[in-house]
Amino acid sequence: MNEKIIAILNSMKPEHEFVKDTELFESGMLDSFDLLVLVSEMEAQLGLSIPGEGLVPENFVSPQVISEYLKTIQG
Repeated sequence: MNEKIIAILNSMKPEHEFVKDTELFESGMLDSFDLLVLVSEMEAQLGLSIPGEGLVPENFVSPQVISEYLKTIQG
């Protein structure tokens, strides 16, 4: 899952290099608008539906944290 998330991030922001523990928002690589794009892309490419209540900063700290969160909503 990490690789897929990193691939989405790389397509969104090719000027940055993402790894599994990249701090996405703290580093300034992503902003709140980017979060909406990221969620939309993940839903489309991964076939997921991310609930609105899950759109909290602690679920999107890094690709690794996102991957762990997505595993919890996949069931």
